[in-house]
Amino acid sequence: MAADLSYQRILLKVSGEALMGAQGFGIDVAIVDRIVADIAAARALGAEISIVIGGGNIFRGVAVASKGGDRVTGDHMGMLATVINALALRTSLAKIGVESIVLSAIAMPEICESFSQRAALHHAAQGRVVIFAGGTGNPFFTTDTAAALRAAEMGAQALFKGTQVDGIYSADPKLHPDAERFSHLTHDEVLEKGLAVMDVAAVALARENHIPIVVFSIHQEGELARILSGSGHATIVSD
Repeated sequence: MAADLSYQRILLKVSGEALMGAQGFGIDVAIVDRIVADIAAARALGAEISIVIGGGNIFRGVAVASKGGDRVTGDHMGMLATVINALALRTSLAKIGVESIVLSAIAMPEICESFSQRAALHHAAQGRVVIFAGGTGNPFFTTDTAAALRAAEMGAQALFKGTQVDGIYSADPKLHPDAERFSHLTHDEVLEKGLAVMDVAAVALARENHIPIVVFSIHQEGELARILSGSGHATIVSD
């Protein structure tokens, strides 16, 4: 069955904001369970999935810097938020019998294992969903960049970016109903047009490693499996 998939090994980037649902802050367990069910459905098709999770539902490091605080400290706080979200994903996966592992770019052995490429590839080979926490482990880099980096390290065939809408638009379609929706773009076009789907470093890293970026709605139930099966709605960014 896996032979029929568009991509066999993917890295899924989930924003922290996606986990809070209609709440203004924190984690909506029902939403996490629904996202995890979609991941399980995609795995059932034969896809190998690893995940990078953001932390914006709990804390954004740039918020500290914008108010005159230290950016490095703020980014470290944001990294800790991603660990909380990663543990929430692991908990929801365990509830439905899907084995997973959290690997953090910041060592915290009492809570989860530390990241290494060797460990990540080993756990993936054992059939586990690998959840990457702590961003890149460095300040000044977003979790989008962490997603592109981990996708390259895992040899992912595509980087899936779950967003609030069903692809890349020329402007925010919620504010501009006449915004143009793109079905296909190149990495260079995303950079040249200044399309704010991922930060510049993430798109450039994906381009350099020839990794397609698949942008889809994280809120559309079952969409991940549909896209892997060759249908669904997404914008594909490729060479």
